[in-house]
Amino acid sequence: MSAWLEIKDLHANVGDKPILKGLSLSVNAGEVHVIMGPNGSGKSTLSNVLCGDPRYEVTAGTVVFKGQDLLKMNVEERARAGIFLAFQNPIEIPGVSMSTFMKYALNAKRKAAGLKEYDAVSFIKHIKIRAQALEITDEMLKRPVNVGFSGGEKKRLETFQMAVLEPDFCILDEMDSGLDVDAVKVAGNGVKIMRSPERSFLVISHNIGFLHEQIRPDYVHILVNGRVVENGGAELLDEVQKNGFARFQKGAAA
Repeated sequence: MSAWLEIKDLHANVGDKPILKGLSLSVNAGEVHVIMGPNGSGKSTLSNVLCGDPRYEVTAGTVVFKGQDLLKMNVEERARAGIFLAFQNPIEIPGVSMSTFMKYALNAKRKAAGLKEYDAVSFIKHIKIRAQALEITDEMLKRPVNVGFSGGEKKRLETFQMAVLEPDFCILDEMDSGLDVDAVKVAGNGVKIMRSPERSFLVISHNIGFLHEQIRPDYVHILVNGRVVENGGAELLDEVQKNGFARFQKGAAA
């Protein structure tokens, strides 16, 4: 069976600067993968390339998602195909409430999939359970998207959006950064709720405790200088916690 997401020899630049230098990675349906690496190794570049950020130029390699050439899709097509990115720094959308934003986003996804759009009553039922599980209040849903929220609240709302949209492939780019202990647990709970044989995760984080206790990955990949240099399980988290990335950096070419 082919992988859910198959990345082969991916090269990508920001301007004239090469960032990804032959990255290969496979993710199967239902799996949770973690990517770790020193600063500047290309972790966030990978997430942005997968989502189609136009600031990043793919110069070589292939990315196939559920049998489709992901690199030929624009941003909207990737979202409709089931790709979701939880941002490090969620953007603000003044004048648009979170509930309105989510209703339009969810119905756009359903329409693209040939499903009936939710009416007001069906939508409220859909989001109510998810909001309660992630401690999202009615007041938060009425406020403009991310406007006036703390960093932790913004990250929690990102998790809520993921739960409402139910994407097939979730990319979490340091979603735990800037969160207090309670907020980290809420974010981790959102991932636990979303885990499914029909959904995969790619998690980027430096927080070993968060990854061990909340994410519990199936696979861990070490990214150095734009390439995956080591693949393993949760034991790699323990090694990084104890020794850092020194061993992995020694074997990575400049």
